[in-house]
Amino acid sequence: MIQAFIFDMDGVIIDSEPLHFEVDIQVMNDYGSSITHEQLEKYVGMTNPEMWAAIKHEHQLAQSVSEIIEYQLSNKIEMLTSREMEPIDGIRELLAELKARRIPAAIASSSPPVFITAVLRKFDLLDQFECVVSGEEVEKGKPAPDVYLKAAELLGVEPKHCMVLEDARHGVAAAKAAGMTCIGFVNPNSGNQDLSQADHVVDSIGDVLRICQFE
Repeated sequence: MIQAFIFDMDGVIIDSEPLHFEVDIQVMNDYGSSITHEQLEKYVGMTNPEMWAAIKHEHQLAQSVSEIIEYQLSNKIEMLTSREMEPIDGIRELLAELKARRIPAAIASSSPPVFITAVLRKFDLLDQFECVVSGEEVEKGKPAPDVYLKAAELLGVEPKHCMVLEDARHGVAAAKAAGMTCIGFVNPNSGNQDLSQADHVVDSIGDVLRICQFE
């Protein structure tokens, strides 16, 4: 029986991967290098420090990882706040159903805490989640299970009773490593993500309620 529902954020709550790709490509251009949308797809679901450490090494960037992240994050938050955006279709309805059934919800995202807060504040969703955990607040980011295990711990629910909604290969791997049931959400804007490890795969958030067995 499902006792808690844990959401990834990017590509699940907010269709933010196009924003991430746009800013990350621009950051690389500003630093005199280049990276393609396709090259960035393999980092979807990873934390900023892990992603930029790999990119810095591969592209021999002169800037430190912390400098890159500070520049990138300021650009992303500015873009987020200035654009008209809404949560992905079906998210508000799913959250309402969970609340009606008194099933606690949490966020376990690879994004930095400041970006998670900015997204939830923009959509007025801060009060919809019992807890929020960033991959930067645990020892290892996705695909390690740490962020999901921490969310379950804060919710006071055993991992086997948690349902996860993910859109990325790294995130699905993290949820399964945590011993949780995982729904893979096919978001075309998240790139070509292998969701085959997920227990279920859906093309719309509306299909999630059909899969969940609430008792």
